Amino acid sequence: MVRLRHFRENQQIRDLVQESRISLKEFIYPLFVVEGENIKNEIKSMPDVYQMSIDNILRECETLCKMGIYHIILFGIPSIKDSIGSSALHEDAIVAKTIRKIKKYFSNMVVSVDLCFCEYTDHGHCGILDNNGNVDNDKTLEILAKQAILLASSGADIIAPSAMMDGQIKTLRKALDENHFTNILIMSYSTKFASAFYGPFRDVAESTPSFGDRKSYQQNPANRSEAIRESLIDEKEGADILMVKPALSYLDVVRDIKENSLLPLAVYNVSGEYAMLKNAKMAGLIDYDRMLLEIMLCFKRAGADIIISYHTKEIARLI
Repeated sequence: MVRLRHFRENQQIRDLVQESRISLKEFIYPLFVVEGENIKNEIKSMPDVYQMSIDNILRECETLCKMGIYHIILFGIPSIKDSIGSSALHEDAIVAKTIRKIKKYFSNMVVSVDLCFCEYTDHGHCGILDNNGNVDNDKTLEILAKQAILLASSGADIIAPSAMMDGQIKTLRKALDENHFTNILIMSYSTKFASAFYGPFRDVAESTPSFGDRKSYQQNPANRSEAIRESLIDEKEGADILMVKPALSYLDVVRDIKENSLLPLAVYNVSGEYAMLKNAKMAGLIDYDRMLLEIMLCFKRAGADIIISYHTKEIARLI
């Protein structure tokens, strides 16, 4: 009992035997890029999160590097949308242009890119629709491969497919390898739930479906076994990194996947989680800094190796 009490009361010993730790090297910061110049639009539902034009994205990258943040994930909001998201498929696509600029001025920045079509289609779904208004899985795989090759050619380090199409990892790995991008990593949104926690993201990414929902291709929050199985399928198809999205309400799934796979595991600390914490802070309801760090430690304790979070800059200041 004396030893236990000494252990609990001595901060240096507590630090020595702490099991889970957070490091800035494990965080990825999301950025949203739009066409134009000198644009920095704050999103009301996500305080301190902005849509930015390329010039401001570059200023943000400079700030991030000074803070020791060298990992970002890019989302693009095009000026023109159509039924198949064709603006994502040419060299002047907004994300492709942004990658080239970032790599020109910040060669040490590791750039992940979200690979999907919900931001690029006028209907807000993640791919090509058939005559019945359902996403055509196989036709969508074809344009996902084209988008992946374009972004890899532009300098992306990690391709992060989020469309949740069946067979997308196998298709992308084959397309990347055949085009000599064998060293490009695939960070799969392998266990992505049809969640209510995405609401604020759809404000910043302008990707709310114009009809229906995404339950037919995203996972049922009630299904634990399916969640594990989906990630293991992506591992077999060639994913380099797996992901659980959302994070906070699915820590049991994070642990399940960690115990069934040796691949690095990411969690996406999504917009709804971020907005709830920010609003609780503004209402004076919580000790914000302590709660933020505790949540990040919970992600790590559950098994996350990588944390994608809008809080990344705040974490940099706290640790």
